[in-house]
Amino acid sequence: MRIGVVAPAKPIDEQAAAATSALAAIAFPSVDLTFHKQCFAVSGHFAGPDDMRAAAFLDYANDPAFDAIWFARGGYGSNRILSRVMPELNAAARDKMYVGYSDMGFMLGALYARRIGRPVHGPMPIEIGRKDQGVCVARSLDWMVNRDRAVLEPNIGGQPVVAMNLAILTSMIGTPWLPDLADHVLMIEEVSEPLYRIDRMLFTLANSTQLKGLAGIRLGQIVDVQENEPPFDETPEEMITRWCGDMGVPYLGRAEIGHSADNRIVPFGLVAG
Repeated sequence: MRIGVVAPAKPIDEQAAAATSALAAIAFPSVDLTFHKQCFAVSGHFAGPDDMRAAAFLDYANDPAFDAIWFARGGYGSNRILSRVMPELNAAARDKMYVGYSDMGFMLGALYARRIGRPVHGPMPIEIGRKDQGVCVARSLDWMVNRDRAVLEPNIGGQPVVAMNLAILTSMIGTPWLPDLADHVLMIEEVSEPLYRIDRMLFTLANSTQLKGLAGIRLGQIVDVQENEPPFDETPEEMITRWCGDMGVPYLGRAEIGHSADNRIVPFGLVAG
């Protein structure tokens, strides 16, 4: 199996790439893991200018020799190339798996909206630095290579499902990149935001005409919360319960997704039994 790694937002360092390649070689010897040289480019915040990042994604996505695209890391930037890449994807791109999360929700959501490939929320190579002996990163490789259901988010059932970062999801509202999530269970997570901003994003989600008909919502991890002064006096679970009530959408409980080593795999859509 050939997996191509690209970085549509921020760059990854060569040490992390080497460590991920070493893990893949030991634990998944059938995998040919190839990092595009663009992953290591630096242009201010980004892994190269917009045109470079777009070209690298298309280079690997449109190449029939690759079976899957693994996004190197998150960080802001993938939204800036959507209009460049989505119209240029060919038949080979439609037959691939795409794995990542966080800012890569822009890419996964746009692909899912166009029924291109098989988008999957899952850990990325940058997370080889977590103190978990590579378990988090291996989870994505295990799904790409073996379709091992043991790595899936345990609450996935018989309904279509999507998992996204809340800030990314709400940024897509009002754009042509947001997929139709009617009849889907939506799993959301967030990182490095104060609680009032989380509440504000939930307000946007709850009042969006593009997000009608959800089958339910699950709340993933809310981590590295910025302190609020004075204290916000409402927990994320209290917030989501209240906003789900306003939406008339069932709150289904917690989900094992988020910016931590416990992040689990969520293939977009209906997961075959």
